[in-house]
This record gives sequence, structure tokens and C-alpha cells, in this order.
Amino acid sequence: MVTETTTAPVYELTKSDKRFIGWHIFFAVVALTIGSLFGPLQALQHAGVDWYPNIDFLFIEINGVNSYYQGLTLHGVLNALIWTTFFITGFSTLAVIRGLKRQLAIPVLNRIGFWMMVVGLVVAAIPLLGNQASVLYTFYPPMEADSLFYIGLVLVVVGSWIEGWGFYITLYRWRKENPDTRTPLITLAVVLNMVMWQIATLGIAAEVLGLILPWSFGWVSGIDPQLSRTFFWFTGHPLVYFWLLPAYASWYGMLPKQAGGKLFSDSLARLAFWLFLLLSVPLGFHHQFVDPGVPAGWKYIHSILTFGVGFPSLLTLFTVVASLEYAARRRGGKGLFGWIRKLPWGDGSVTAQLLAGILFLFGGIGGIANASYNVNLVLHNTTWVPGHFHLTVASAVTLSFFGISYWMVPHITGKPLWRPKLAVASSWIYFAGMLIFSNAMHTVGLLGAPRRTPLGLAPYVPSEWNGHLFRVAVGGAIMWVGLMLFVVVVAVTAFQRKRFAPGEFVDVPVAESIEDPQKTPVWLDRWKPWLVATFVLIILAYGPQLIDQIFGIESTSPGIIP
Repeated sequence: MVTETTTAPVYELTKSDKRFIGWHIFFAVVALTIGSLFGPLQALQHAGVDWYPNIDFLFIEINGVNSYYQGLTLHGVLNALIWTTFFITGFSTLAVIRGLKRQLAIPVLNRIGFWMMVVGLVVAAIPLLGNQASVLYTFYPPMEADSLFYIGLVLVVVGSWIEGWGFYITLYRWRKENPDTRTPLITLAVVLNMVMWQIATLGIAAEVLGLILPWSFGWVSGIDPQLSRTFFWFTGHPLVYFWLLPAYASWYGMLPKQAGGKLFSDSLARLAFWLFLLLSVPLGFHHQFVDPGVPAGWKYIHSILTFGVGFPSLLTLFTVVASLEYAARRRGGKGLFGWIRKLPWGDGSVTAQLLAGILFLFGGIGGIANASYNVNLVLHNTTWVPGHFHLTVASAVTLSFFGISYWMVPHITGKPLWRPKLAVASSWIYFAGMLIFSNAMHTVGLLGAPRRTPLGLAPYVPSEWNGHLFRVAVGGAIMWVGLMLFVVVVAVTAFQRKRFAPGEFVDVPVAESIEDPQKTPVWLDRWKPWLVATFVLIILAYGPQLIDQIFGIESTSPGIIP
């Protein structure tokens, strides 16, 4: 973990700030814990082992969780949507306050947003646990869930918007007081991420408010699945970057200091984040390559734009690795690759993020295949897709959040990390499980195995799939062990009685840059041109096709309750 010190912190968060951030982390970890219970069950079903009847007693009052699709929905919603959103808003709160060295401008606004998210979680959980919303986290019409499910998701998203507005106002006031000072990188990163999130979620807002809720309430008799999918994927792929950018904020703005060095280039870091804002939204049609309602030309455009978003990821790879090499060589690292051994692998926070980066490298390679039209026709809706997906949100994101938690929980609680060696072990175990799991999912996907299917119980599964499906189960089980170790370490740390001795603490590890941030070009710290360019590109990439689909809407498909 981050070394305790007797030097005064650069900026001390108030007890109220720490408590507020702590509530975010609490709900995030609870969602992760519950949602992850169903991950191994899905993996075991792929290997032909159905354990759902054995857990029915846990949910007897609500008719039991006894469906593969109900479990998959719970896993996706709680892990991909709730765990990430609560953690990101909590981490962003800390990054804004610590980066700007000032309190939130309107604390009550952020608290309203947070508790709205909590209410939304509870509302959505009722139909989820009652098997009335087993529609996966994509909830494609004409599959229809109970209206409470959609209302709950709306409250979660709007609550996150409100928290974002609190960040914007805080940054605006800071800028008014510091017009010639570059925005601290960690603050710029998380605020920019929230702006991208609000732009991206306009798609799902249009889908839910304009199409799904009137349909689920019975106000209209049918829905247009094609238009719904287009709106969903307007949000669905940028959602990946909403998850990723806080991890990148840590890799750029914190990890170099934790490794004992400095950020290689403040300018490249800022450029990468602005390019993510510009390029992350207008590429949703690459998820709709097999949709007949989308013309081939638009699919081609979005495929090209998808390749384009790989550029800021390559900038991230170069800059972060250069920062780590600088740190390692300061610690005595020698040779072309020998410096890697000098990184602080014994620090659980550092190890988790390093392993996250390694897994994301593999995930990025798989993403290139997904974006390639001809290749995608082979991979579409196979297990290759969740194999790739788990290397992003379940690896680069989740492992990075592990690492952030290993210093953030001690920071906000004033308590030392419980069993630091166990924190290191949790990341390695999770990493090993993910390698086995994702490799097997990619392999069996190439053989044609469909996703979202309990393959181990299907009579048509060829024998050549069996070994790979067994590896899916083994890898999923190992991952779950690593994840549970993380939960135990964080929970015991938070609730133990032991506190830091007077003068000891864990500070927020904000990295300095080798170059003076004030020398960063002004255009890399200006919002207006980037926002204008972003909206122009979105209009060009989506406008004509959305207009065509909206005016040609066919709301004739009835609801199908799974």
C-alpha cells in the first residue's frame, strides 16, 4: 500500500467528504459482491453444472433466483452498471476535491444525486430479484421488464448526472478564480469523463423515456426494436469509456507517484482524454453490423471511427509505460526490460493496476477484431464478445478499482490496510483466473459458441467445445476467489478498530509531471472547441440515420416477457 508518512498531507479532506465518498464505495462493493455471486454460476452452467436450485433458499421470499437469464441479468446490472457507477462517482468526488484543493461548490447537490442513485438501485432491485426483469443489462425490446426496472435505471443515471453537475459548478468556480492556471490533470480527467457520460447517456435517455416507458406502461401497443437498439448503442459503447477513463486517470495521475516516479508527459495525457471525449460516442453502429435496418455505409463509417478511438489508447499505453519506466530506473532498474522488476510489485495498489494494464492490452487487440466488419460477422453474438468484454470492464476497470481502493479506503477511514500481502495475492489470483476464463471464451467463440446461452445444458454442444467450457468454469471460479479476497481486505480495513498512529496517514498519491503543467498548450485546457467538435462529429455520424429511423418508426412489436 501507499507508504505512511509523518509529513503533513497536501490537502486534507473533511470528515464529511470522506464519509460521503465512503458511502459511494460501500454501495459499489456491496453491488460487486452480490453481482459476482452469479458470475461463477454462469461459468459453471457452461460446464454443465446447474447450481441455481442449490441457492434457491437464499431468495425464497421472492420466488428464488433460479434462471440462467435472471442470474445473468443480476450479474450484468450489478457488476457492469451499479458497481462501476457508484465507484466512479465516489472516486471522482475525491479527485475533484483533492485536485482543486477546495470543497464541492454545492455539496447538497451531490448528495441529492447520490441518494437518488441509491433509491434507483432499490427500485430496480425489486423486479430483478422477483424475476420480473430478466432482460439482461442491454434490455433489448421486444423483451419486456416490469416498469420499476426502467424507472430504477432512470433514477441511477439522473442521479449520476446531478453529481456531475456538482463537479462542473465546482470546476467553473475554480476556473473563475484561477483563469491562467492549468486544471489539475486528475480533476480534468474525471470531469471530462462525466461530461462524456452525460452526452453518451442522451441515447439511453431517449430510448427509455421516449420508447420503453410508454410501452411498458401500456400507453402504446408496440415498440420499434431497431430504433431502440440504435439509441441503446449510442450509449452502450461510450459506456466502456465511462468505465475506463477513471482507471486512466489513476494510471496517468497517480500510478507514477505510487511507482516512485513522475508522469512522462502532461500534454500527452490531456490530449488522450480530449480525444476520448471526441471519439468515444460516434461509433455505436459497429455493434449493429448484422442489423438489416442500418445501411452498410453507416456501419463502415462507425467501423473507421472505432479504429480511430484506438489512437488515444495507444497514447495511454506509451505515456503510462514511459512513466513507469522512468520510475523503475530511478529505483535502480537496468536493461531493456529488466527495469520492470524494480517496480513496487509488493504494493497491492500498484500490482493491481499493472495487471489491469496487461489484461487491457489483450482486450484492446480483441476490440480491433470486433470493429472489423468481416471479422465481426464471424464473432458477432459468440462467446468471443463477453471474453473481450471481461478483459475491459472486468479486468482493466475492476482490477484498477481494486488498486485505487487499496489506498483510498485507508485514506478515508484513517485505518491501515488489513493484510497488505493478501491485497497483492487477490490481484494475482484474479489475474490468473481472468487469463484462463477469457482465453477459453475467445477460443470457444471462434468455434461458434453463442453468447447468452447456458451452453453446458444445451443438447447441441459439440464435444470439441467441452474442454474450453470446462476452462470457462475453472477460470470463473478462480476469478471469484480473487474478487472475494478483495472484498474481505477492503471490508476488514474499513470496519476494523485499528487506526493509524498520530502523524501516520495514507495521502492521495497525486503524481507530478516531468514537464511543468503550466507549459502545457492552452488549447489542451479549453473546453469549448473540444465540445463543439464532439457535437459536430456526433451529428455527422448519427444525425441522418437517426432522422431516417425516427421518421420511419414502426412501433408494431408487442412486448415479450421472458
